[in-house]
Amino acid sequence: MGAAMRRIHVGNALSAFGLGFTVPYLYVYVAQVRGLGAVTAGLVLAVFAVAALIVLPFAGRAIVRRGPLPVLLAALVTAAAGALSLGLASNATAVLLSSAALGSGQAVMQPALATMIVDCSSADTRSRAFATQFFLQNLGLGVGGLIGGHLVDATRVSSFTLLFAIEAAMFLLLVVVMVTVRMPRSPRIEDAPAASTKGSWKQLLGNRAMVQLCVLGFVLFFACYGQFESGLSAYGVEAAGISTSALGTALAANTAMIVVAQFLVLRFVERRRRSRVIAAVGLIWAVAWLAAGYAGLGHGSQEMATAAFISTYALFGLGEAMLSPTVAPLVADLAPRGLAGQYNSAFALVKQLALAVGPAVGGPMGAALHAPYIVTFLLFSLGITVLAVRLGRQLTEAQDQPWRARSRVVTRGGAAEPVPAEA
Repeated sequence: MGAAMRRIHVGNALSAFGLGFTVPYLYVYVAQVRGLGAVTAGLVLAVFAVAALIVLPFAGRAIVRRGPLPVLLAALVTAAAGALSLGLASNATAVLLSSAALGSGQAVMQPALATMIVDCSSADTRSRAFATQFFLQNLGLGVGGLIGGHLVDATRVSSFTLLFAIEAAMFLLLVVVMVTVRMPRSPRIEDAPAASTKGSWKQLLGNRAMVQLCVLGFVLFFACYGQFESGLSAYGVEAAGISTSALGTALAANTAMIVVAQFLVLRFVERRRRSRVIAAVGLIWAVAWLAAGYAGLGHGSQEMATAAFISTYALFGLGEAMLSPTVAPLVADLAPRGLAGQYNSAFALVKQLALAVGPAVGGPMGAALHAPYIVTFLLFSLGITVLAVRLGRQLTEAQDQPWRARSRVVTRGGAAEPVPAEA
């Protein structure tokens, strides 16, 4: 791991650590502490999603033209300003404007950091680099949320102002860390012909494999991440009688599974077809939804229902640990030379869209339509497997099995490193 990659990973950890301070308490802060009501709090969450959907199409082009580092620095400053102003906002207008700034900054960070990882890694190290990123993000969110929970006091506005100030400080500290990064020209898999660095959405939409991966990504985020804090939690409380403490334990089990399993599954994942790994995740998540169905629709004891519900979140965590070294590197390897930023932004846009639609669909279903909810998302999980198998037919060997392609190059006496990517 080079110096640039170390700083990027520190940056990922710091940003996640800062977000962990405020994300779990945003609704309580707006609705109760500031006394602006549930409607305004709901609008704040919607603004985060809308801001991301607006800025991400432009972020990709900016990353391609200016490079990921300047775009990341601008996003960090914007997010820091939004976080600090949100902690000081006392009326609905100020809260919504601050949320727009914070949400847009956070959204742009993701593809910018992902593109920096691509530029600072090789085909040999990319899967491990993205696995490390995911590991540090979850660890940072967990530690930040834990510390924030001990600092916050719902009776004191100043305690929430402190949380948002810490979040802003983390973003500004990340600016200082990132300014010292020297971006190298790094090798990567390059099967697609060289393309103009200007890029275009038309060219991206003409990449059939990337379009299929975006559809698959939407289903992945819609059926899993989009249900964590909405439909699945509502289903657990309403159908399975899960207590709030047990729900917290389930979320902790998800994080713990990721932290424990991430590097254990990495060696297995690195030597398998990427499409088959994603297909296996669909099957694992199908089992998770069956466990959730047993928790809410079965006739076992409350203890068994709680155990089954916690195992649902743990199985989701196992699937996430398998996806982190698989999907993001695949996005990078599908991108033509110089367009990694455009492709990362497009995939981030798909993710944000799924995270916006997922709670809106799953929340009401999980709360009221228990059996249809389980059946629907069980089918979505099986759909992941089908879509992944179909995607595998569109991928070259270097994209689906990069380790085997590199092994053949070495066997034939060629260079093990692919062509360097353009900055």
